[in-house]
Amino acid sequence: VRDVTTGRSCDSRGDGKSRRQWKEKILEILAEIQAPLSLLTLRLCNWFLLKLLNRLFLGVQLHRGQLEMVLRATRTPDVPLVFLSTHKSQLDGLLLSFLLFSQGLGVPRVTVDGQVCSPRLRALLARLGGIFLPWRTEQMPNDQDEGLPGAVLAAYVEEVLRSRQPLLIFLEEPPVALRLSAPARHWLALVYRAMRDGAVPDVLLVPVGIAYDVIP
Repeated sequence: VRDVTTGRSCDSRGDGKSRRQWKEKILEILAEIQAPLSLLTLRLCNWFLLKLLNRLFLGVQLHRGQLEMVLRATRTPDVPLVFLSTHKSQLDGLLLSFLLFSQGLGVPRVTVDGQVCSPRLRALLARLGGIFLPWRTEQMPNDQDEGLPGAVLAAYVEEVLRSRQPLLIFLEEPPVALRLSAPARHWLALVYRAMRDGAVPDVLLVPVGIAYDVIP
């Protein structure tokens, strides 16, 4: 991030006002990516999800073998977890977060496609652990020169992995199945870049998923 701001400020004197302006831009981009978790919103959402599950489904079955694999993965010392999942419905992110949270695994940071969210829904999901590509990155996913938004996003992913916050990446976007989506490709590239640059020595990739008899 400092390299990008320094390169763009080469024609200025780099005074205090210029630094404040850059800091404001960086904080604006960071606010597009994530928001602080709200414990009150998380508790209300958990209560609501329990009511919703009882009304939507006859039953919810938890695969004990997969749960044991996930719990075993969490016991690996000093290695961040990256959960990879297919995407069957828009409820998947909330359901997987709820299940992981209920098993004492903490609240994962969940990648969300911001282009299908209204501003209010985006703000709510961010409080529940949702993370988004910055607006410019969403509009131009194949742009090689992402500038400051790309630098802030890369630094953010490095910090998430370094602090061992669980990260959940959806590999596809419904209704297009069995095809790696452009946002997923971007998030995976950021994880790979963090490893390549030495931000973390290793990453543990753990497959998780939800199957429905009837997709809601």
